[in-house]
Amino acid sequence: MIKQMEDGGDKVRLRCAACGYTHWNNPTPVLAAVIEYEGKVLLAQNAAWPAKTFALITGFMEAGDTPEGGIAREILEETSLATSALTLIGVYDFQRMNQIIIAYHAVCHGQVRLSPELADYRLLAPESVKCWPAGTGYALADWLKSRGHTPQFVDFVKPTPGQN
Repeated sequence: MIKQMEDGGDKVRLRCAACGYTHWNNPTPVLAAVIEYEGKVLLAQNAAWPAKTFALITGFMEAGDTPEGGIAREILEETSLATSALTLIGVYDFQRMNQIIIAYHAVCHGQVRLSPELADYRLLAPESVKCWPAGTGYALADWLKSRGHTPQFVDFVKPTPGQN
């Protein structure tokens, strides 16, 4: 960690003392989609997640992607669904993962066929969807509000030691 003068004043960053290279550690752009499929919201379970954990389709923006093209690509890769309409929901700070989330509402069609990355999916009526208090959960809540629904949030209760 080396302090150096930058446009905004002195800033301590990871820098190479020999060559001066600065590791900027900028947030990574992540794309997310509230998928509307057959009038319902599609939530998916990542194969690495615990049972009953479902969320939005997400993926990293790749070099050469536009945000819109990137999320349509991710949706196709992960669900085999084609996207016929995209609307920006918003941009969300996710500092815990050093990410910035660019979230879209995607109207999709086709037949759902999950990639090996996903274990399962659920189709839920918008009014029955529960949001989570982090990252993409806020995007889902904003989309629900835009549709006239009052978002309900999951209450994550951590068990106390000794409880199952």
